[in-house]
Amino acid sequence: MPKLTNISGRKAVKAFLKFGYQHVHTSGDHAILQKPNSPSLSIPLHKEVAPFLLRSQIKKASISLEDFIKAVK
Repeated sequence: MPKLTNISGRKAVKAFLKFGYQHVHTSGDHAILQKPNSPSLSIPLHKEVAPFLLRSQIKKASISLEDFIKAVK
């Protein structure tokens, strides 16, 4: 299984944008992403996002981990 390590919040947002999400607004230090007919995502804009948190957002977005890691690169 691929690993989610050392991914910044900004990189994560860019990856989710490739899957059709739109950055609607920023609330504090979290980017709020939305996509029609999908749940909203809240991504912390930190230097490193905890892998468990990122994994939960990927699952919520119904994206495979492998596809997400390819989108980050």
